[in-house]
Amino acid sequence: MTHEKFEGERTLMRIHMGESDKWHGRPLHEAIVEMLRKDGFSGATVLRGVGGYGGSSVYHTDKLLRLSQDLPIILEVIESQERIEKILSRLDEMVEGGLITLEKVRVILYRAAKK
Repeated sequence: MTHEKFEGERTLMRIHMGESDKWHGRPLHEAIVEMLRKDGFSGATVLRGVGGYGGSSVYHTDKLLRLSQDLPIILEVIESQERIEKILSRLDEMVEGGLITLEKVRVILYRAAKK
């Protein structure tokens, strides 16, 4: 898949969720990444945190003595504001508990690795 020139002002969307969050029986972050790929988004990154807490104030950590099954997951996407706004209603359905943020970013480089 090739993408259009991707430089200049864009929007960074971060979706904060737990790794145990599901969408139709599968991990939520995987379902969102699949949706983004099908919609032709330029890329997405899923980050797994070593600890954190959200609205419930329950602290989840990867320490051996307090091994958690619900570590924080952050999914990041950089795309045009318009394309992100088009999927927000679908994300609202999918993300049962979590946080979605948007911020302006300036893309200075985006290219596939040369093989």
